[in-house]
Amino acid sequence: MTDEAASPAGVDVPNVTRWLSDRVPELAEPLDFARSSVGRSNLTYVVSDAVDRRWVLRRPPLSGLLPSAHDMAREHRIISALQRAGFRVPDMVGFSGDASILGADFYVMGYVGGFTIETASDAEHLSVAKRRNAGFDLMDTLAELHALDVDEAGLGDLARRDGYFERQLKRWNGQWQAAKARDMPAAQEAHDLLARHVPEQQRVSVVHGDFRIDNVRMGADGRVLAVLDWELCTLGDPLADLGTCMSAWQEPGEPSGPLFDSPSRMPGFPTRAEMIGRYAGSSGLDVTAVDYSIAFSYWKLALIMEGVYMRYAGGAYGDVDPTTTQEYADQAVLLAETSLEHIHTFTNQQGVPDAADRPR
Repeated sequence: MTDEAASPAGVDVPNVTRWLSDRVPELAEPLDFARSSVGRSNLTYVVSDAVDRRWVLRRPPLSGLLPSAHDMAREHRIISALQRAGFRVPDMVGFSGDASILGADFYVMGYVGGFTIETASDAEHLSVAKRRNAGFDLMDTLAELHALDVDEAGLGDLARRDGYFERQLKRWNGQWQAAKARDMPAAQEAHDLLARHVPEQQRVSVVHGDFRIDNVRMGADGRVLAVLDWELCTLGDPLADLGTCMSAWQEPGEPSGPLFDSPSRMPGFPTRAEMIGRYAGSSGLDVTAVDYSIAFSYWKLALIMEGVYMRYAGGAYGDVDPTTTQEYADQAVLLAETSLEHIHTFTNQQGVPDAADRPR
């Protein structure tokens, strides 16, 4: 009999055990639940049975839920559809909308082996030679996702198909303008240029929304086993995912980024230009607008970092070292300035003089 006292926060072990036993043949009790660091918004648990078979359970956070966020049914639908389409995602076990089990919707999927590369030290899982394979297969995986026919995959009604960048710019800028506590000229100028020079969308694709090397499970051979964290998935411009990935892709010798210790700085990984070239070859898409999508990604990160700074400055995290608060403030500005550099590169490539685009 499973010990109810052993249930971790967010999981009712007896209830989940009964639910899972109806779906997994010869489930070997008792089950063990370990909270995973993978999955930054929704809660993720690795579930193990007595013979060390493993699964992953995902559920919303215990508090602070937003009406449109943490939609487990939507995540389950997306992953299930992608699994049926043959894309690299975990196998789905099942979904529950019965609040009597956990007090919230949840789903369970198969556990994917391999490892997650979040930091430079995690890259030690791969030999230097295999790191090149990993970078290129990451791009091949992204191209595979973007090549899927959204209707054939059963996701054609997931979201609007056009206006991806316009919608995102309006949403993020509106939130920033409503809550900002200081002016950030570089972020404002970047926004104005981004809004004025949205490139034409070439294809309607499934857009992951947060596609980076730390959101996949990687095998020792440098092959992507599965893509994780689909909570931001939508339909739209495939270059949005490429921009997200490249904004987090640093090269050897560069300092660590303001938000992460980029594993791509380790020797062996392809350069940004090589990654972009690989994606272009695999996807067949024109990537000349990649600096636009990279600029957008940095601009959005700047606003996210600004929000963190404002929460620190407002005391939401209690008493903190003022130096830490200032670091977040400085990083927000750095990200905004980096966004501005990329959007100016893009407009220059399009033959638009910078001065003509600066707000008057």
